[in-house]
Amino acid sequence: MKKFYFVLFIASLLISCSSKQKGWQKLAEDPNYIHRSVREVTEVMLHDIYSPPVASRIYAYITVAGYEAAVNGNKNYISLAGQLKGLDSIPKPQAGKQYCYSLAASHAILTVGKILVMSEGRIEGFHTTLMDEYKNTGMPDDVYQNSIAYGKLIADRILKWAGKDNYKHTRSLSKYDVQTDDATWKPTPPAYMKGVEPHWNEIRLFILDSAQQFKPAKAVDFSLKPDSYFYKLAVAVREAGLHLTPEQTTIANYWDDNPFKVNTNGHTMFASKKISPGGHWINITGIVCRKVNADYVRTSEAYACMAVVIADSFINCWDEKYKSKVIRPETYINQYIDQNWMPLLQTPPFPEYTSGHSVVSNASAIVLGKLFGSNLAFTDSTEVEFSIPARQFKSFKAAADEAAMSRFYGGIHYMPSIVNGVDEGVRIGEFALTKLKTRR
Repeated sequence: MKKFYFVLFIASLLISCSSKQKGWQKLAEDPNYIHRSVREVTEVMLHDIYSPPVASRIYAYITVAGYEAAVNGNKNYISLAGQLKGLDSIPKPQAGKQYCYSLAASHAILTVGKILVMSEGRIEGFHTTLMDEYKNTGMPDDVYQNSIAYGKLIADRILKWAGKDNYKHTRSLSKYDVQTDDATWKPTPPAYMKGVEPHWNEIRLFILDSAQQFKPAKAVDFSLKPDSYFYKLAVAVREAGLHLTPEQTTIANYWDDNPFKVNTNGHTMFASKKISPGGHWINITGIVCRKVNADYVRTSEAYACMAVVIADSFINCWDEKYKSKVIRPETYINQYIDQNWMPLLQTPPFPEYTSGHSVVSNASAIVLGKLFGSNLAFTDSTEVEFSIPARQFKSFKAAADEAAMSRFYGGIHYMPSIVNGVDEGVRIGEFALTKLKTRR
């Protein structure tokens, strides 16, 4: 009898081990690993405080790394090599070896992320923990090692590509030289920060042909005459700010997305941090992927397509900002209309035209609409961690339009910057859809 139970025990143990070996793929291919990897880089960027353009660059490289590793997990998807500027080839998996491409993708995302951020150690601890979780799925050791090695190959290729995008060169260029004429942008209170990324139009693009490809309509001519169009635009910003409804105030604060807000308390100044505008849309991408139960390959695809379009949107928008150098409403109103007026939101440290939120949000809405359907309703909980309730949207376009108008309610943009920025973003998004091919 004892021998019978011993044999039964050994048999059940073998069945259990066999079942565990067969089930590791389902556990390891959970798209939540991809979501968590992208989110970890977001958390580190929040901590390190990156400007919106720089944050968009980081998102682009980490998500392309993730997609290029994940794409091998589904024969219906194709690489972005040859489609993105300067990315002419990607290492292929070795024939005859078994891989977990979700693991390779997560490893690539975090490996690239560690190099591109300052707080490398913050990602390192998470990276180690996540890799241990993959091991605990029951994945065979050879599959684990193959996947890690492949993820590293992808990361190395993406980092080599990133190293040639002119970013390092722009670090050595001169700061923005504030001009003395009345019409051009000046630093604003309370910190009077220097202009952010005046040379961003020199960064290599991902999809667009040039930083001027979708140049917006000419900025409104500056004027101090009370009957001029420019003066009336400034008056409209002031009047809106003085008569905001509770809903308009909520909308402005919801889409603030200021990575570095300077607060004053007497003689003390301190900063509060929020997610960047591009990061907000990357987070929406994750929310939508979860809503439709996208697998890890489709999730990686969505992040990568969104990130490269967002990155190009910033380059295109920043090119115009530092060419037109339009003065901010806060400066104009305080000097020529009402010295005591203050915008609801803190004015960002760069020229006014066009609205980055309008450009980025509308380009993002176009891409998400293509990926998931233009009329997909969703609940955006991005701002909950900043003590701002979630908002519901009937479509991506509805969210983008609200994000654009939030900048007028916040008192930091004239209306043409928003209207023309929306058009700029739509054109960028539509062009991107003609260039990006991820499915066979």
